[in-house]
Amino acid sequence: MDDLFRKHDRLLANTSMGIIREKMAEIHWNAQFVSIIGAKGVGKSTLIKQHLKQNYQPGDRRVLYCSADTVDFSTRSLVGLAEEFVLRGGELLVIDEIHKYKPESSAWSREVKEIYELFPKLKLIVSGSSLLQLKEGDADLSRRAIKYTMQGLSFREALRFYHGLAFPKMKLEDILTQPYELWQTVNAKCKPVVLFKEYLEKGYYPFFLEGEEEYYTKIEQVVNYIIETELPQICKVEVSNIRKIQALVKLICSEVPFELNSNKIAGALEIGRDTVIEYLKHLRDAKVLNLIYSDKKKIGKLSKPDKVYMENSNLLYALAPSNVELGTARESFAVNSLSESHLVEYGKAQGDLKVDGKYTFEIGGRSKTFSQIAGISDSYIFADDWDMPDGAKLPLWMLGFLY
Repeated sequence: MDDLFRKHDRLLANTSMGIIREKMAEIHWNAQFVSIIGAKGVGKSTLIKQHLKQNYQPGDRRVLYCSADTVDFSTRSLVGLAEEFVLRGGELLVIDEIHKYKPESSAWSREVKEIYELFPKLKLIVSGSSLLQLKEGDADLSRRAIKYTMQGLSFREALRFYHGLAFPKMKLEDILTQPYELWQTVNAKCKPVVLFKEYLEKGYYPFFLEGEEEYYTKIEQVVNYIIETELPQICKVEVSNIRKIQALVKLICSEVPFELNSNKIAGALEIGRDTVIEYLKHLRDAKVLNLIYSDKKKIGKLSKPDKVYMENSNLLYALAPSNVELGTARESFAVNSLSESHLVEYGKAQGDLKVDGKYTFEIGGRSKTFSQIAGISDSYIFADDWDMPDGAKLPLWMLGFLY
């Protein structure tokens, strides 16, 4: 236990407090059980350590931060750790990378449930990056944990992280009805169109601060780990199909906004149609893809998606740098930004996106016209190289202020 405390001290001492994401204020840290999940690299571990550093003095043994991705847990159980910690007066136990505890099973969820029931006065925070592994063990904990999901940096957050420019978060309704106020506020401090083009390519993951040269390499490594290791281990995907999944991802990266023809893809990859859809849903659960369904579909979301996007635009530039379609990058950004707190559907007959069953959005460049959404109420164009609002034609970067 003393070794774990020493590691805790070092990790917190090395944690920068320079920039703290606003997610910090959204989390109910005093709950008995908090779960924080999100794709690898979005900043979960940093946020948790910043919270501890804000609220506990160095050397305070009422709190312990540890990672299940260490040799300490090769001979130690979660329940045993919790019991020893409580006996020593512990009040808050944080277990990061929880999915790395006995990764061949979902044993972590059973043990965390046992800790929750055995030690009701112990506060517990767990976090993990393997969304597939966490989904496997989530059933036992769904009624107990307050769960939070972290996204990568929004365009608004990126402006603060990388350029020191702070702006307030906006509601979608305010962007649509008062776009000039947002434009004036942002334009007074920077040229958003230029910085937005940079953001589409780089900066969604906070580890961009660790070095621009390795940024795309790290993204590619994360995606390859999901496809090559997690899909076979957790989702029982046949190893012989791994290269086909990689080919599928490359295809999605290099195409114009990808309208799914599952039969055609199944034929090209020589796998069944239902298998294609199953793989797409695994990749969605792992935060590699976003799947969009038609607003015309009234029977649940069990059928095939209508459109497929990479989860964020940076993935496009990392995985297919020479084949990125600007239209795909635009729409990937829009879907990612809107999906944080809105229902996003494929417009099918009219418009690119239907939002909250009310708004119709066309996504494009400065030459985009209203011809495709003429006469539709609550319809808007979001253009990525558009300098300022012009009626219902708005700059695309404004959607980056939703979170």
